Amino acid sequence: MSKSLDQTDCAIIEILDGDGRASLSEIGKDVGLTGPAVGERLRQMRDLGYIQSIGARVNLREIGYTIQALVRIKPRSGQLQTVERMIEDQPRFMSCDRVTGDDCYVARLALADVAELDDILLPFHDRAETHTSIIKSSIFEDRLPPLRPSA
Repeated sequence: MSKSLDQTDCAIIEILDGDGRASLSEIGKDVGLTGPAVGERLRQMRDLGYIQSIGARVNLREIGYTIQALVRIKPRSGQLQTVERMIEDQPRFMSCDRVTGDDCYVARLALADVAELDDILLPFHDRAETHTSIIKSSIFEDRLPPLRPSA
């Protein structure tokens, strides 16, 4: 039988989402548990698949990627799998979603300079239509929706 998330689990996840480096004892103080008890809950949540990973949020500007773009990609007939592999193999694509509608994919691309768009997207043009929008600014980055304890 799998464990359901309770309010304490949700609080732990929210704390780690805000600060992935928070110590177990710091988290424990905030949620009313000991550090080892928080560690055990984290292990269980990871084992059950509630938590996939805990990582760093990198400031892309500071490492040289001053521009981001959203690219809508519509593979030509018979090119779906080839285009998907091309997206996976291009490391500048930071994320990619399969979507409904006219396009099959919406991907987020990191660029040091807008001129790089041609080099990155040119190989796609024989196999897909692409439509690109440069991201001017982000209102917010990835965030969790409100967490609710499991029923």
